[in-house]
Amino acid sequence: MVLARPEVDPAAPPRAAVRPGGGRRRTATRLGLMAVPLAFFGVFFAYPVAAIVSRGLKDGGSWQFARIGEVVTDPRIGHVLWFTTWQAAASTALTLLLALPGAYVFARFDFPGKQLLRAVVTVPFVLPTVVVGSAFLALLGRGGLLDELWGVRLDTTVWAILLAHVFFNYAVVVRTVGGLWAQLDPRQEEAARVLGAGRLAAWRRVTLPALGPAVAAAALMVFLFTFTSFGVVQILGGPHYATLEVEIYQQTAQLLDLPTAAVLTLVQFAAVAALLGVHAWTVRRREATLKLVDAARTSRRPQGAAQWALLASVLAVVALLVLVPLVVLVLRSLDGPHGYDLTYYRALASAGDNGGTFVVAPLEAIGNSLAYGLAATAVAVVVGGLAAAALTRREGRLVRGFDALLMLPLGTSAVTVGFGFLIALDEPPLDLRTSWILVPLAQALVGVPFVVRTMLPVLRAVDVRLREAAAVLGASPLRAWREVDLPLVGRALAVAAGFAFAVSLGEFGATVFIARPDSPTLPVAVARLLGRPGALTYGQAMALSTILMLVCAAALLVLERVRTDRTGEF
Repeated sequence: MVLARPEVDPAAPPRAAVRPGGGRRRTATRLGLMAVPLAFFGVFFAYPVAAIVSRGLKDGGSWQFARIGEVVTDPRIGHVLWFTTWQAAASTALTLLLALPGAYVFARFDFPGKQLLRAVVTVPFVLPTVVVGSAFLALLGRGGLLDELWGVRLDTTVWAILLAHVFFNYAVVVRTVGGLWAQLDPRQEEAARVLGAGRLAAWRRVTLPALGPAVAAAALMVFLFTFTSFGVVQILGGPHYATLEVEIYQQTAQLLDLPTAAVLTLVQFAAVAALLGVHAWTVRRREATLKLVDAARTSRRPQGAAQWALLASVLAVVALLVLVPLVVLVLRSLDGPHGYDLTYYRALASAGDNGGTFVVAPLEAIGNSLAYGLAATAVAVVVGGLAAAALTRREGRLVRGFDALLMLPLGTSAVTVGFGFLIALDEPPLDLRTSWILVPLAQALVGVPFVVRTMLPVLRAVDVRLREAAAVLGASPLRAWREVDLPLVGRALAVAAGFAFAVSLGEFGATVFIARPDSPTLPVAVARLLGRPGALTYGQAMALSTILMLVCAAALLVLERVRTDRTGEF
């Protein structure tokens, strides 16, 4: 998700001459770089999804396309489709309403603790959805803070879902829109005011059109994430609310109705593909139209009562929306039967203290998640790094199509992918159902897009003339990349690995199908504990959620210290 095309200095020296056949060599190199990512996505994404769709819509070797019409016209499924769409639209509108002021504050104001606060508001985005659901359950559910103070419960209501979605996606708007806003030259708006335009008119005519593509891109990403919401709705929605993703899970895991699940998968896939197409268009608009300045030149301390009031209001929203749910989650994990203590944390170490939910101690899920996360990160960095290198140049439909392919796992049903793993990867040489590597492979599918989105802006900012000079001096493409690109993108690679690790820790939709009972991950362990009655299992779920939150937050704080660009999206 590149914010702008780097400007070319007209006074710069001409590019180094490229030897004949350089174009063919670059094309061959790009295709070679694409080979591994294409093979990875083909085997571990396209094949499992196609397998489950084929299993659901084939009967006796013939396709049963009539089933599509039956499912789509089912009134109950129609209700699910309607709820999925309108709650995503409402969540997007509410997120924009609350986060756009925050985007302005982070872009234009300089205040103590800004970088720390920037990391804090991003913590929810890398948290597993089951942890987000747990945090809001502790705040809004039975025995939660609102229930204790005022006797108000919002769990199993749509308001709990909408607030949790805003909590989860606040950082998407702040970082996407704020990253661009910080680089817009304020002198353009000042010039409009000198010519007689009022403050609001100057903002509407100058700044808003420039921000439009970024706002549209952020809105589309929020809509995508909420349209495919699973863990939050599964925990907070109760029996009354279900998104497409939740319905696919119920049809697959509980009702074993693969035809209906296959049709819903196709519907969700078509909707996500359309959203990603629109998103790619908004990104190209940003690349083609904006001229940006150094963000350090646009940030200043708040001036006047109005700006200080705006800063205070944004800080209040962050405190209520982001900090309160996380603090309540921690407090619930410590609120034992005899007061605040570590009862629930100590219970995690025993396999017999979880009501028969696990065959091993829940605490082992921490080691499992860390091991799986490291393996998934290694796969995601290799696959995503090769893909980002192939996407460095911005031309051609092949590049744009490849870029869209890499984003599809973020919007495709993770439930479908996980169940597809069990169906498709069951015969040699890909009989992996009993192999530990199955979980990291599923997690890496989600991590690869973040690696690409993190590394691509940095790779595209590398002066192409450096590579061409290396080629003129006889360096092969591989050596040119190793000697020129790698030293410049090393820190970005570390950030990409960190994000891949954080999102791998939180993957739930696919992992819930393929994690073995004796090797659960943290999100799977939390979901299983929440599914059991009793104060002990609830407290253990809060304790595991707190541990997972702290691990993700620590990883994110480290990333904020090592990242080289503080104006981009992620």
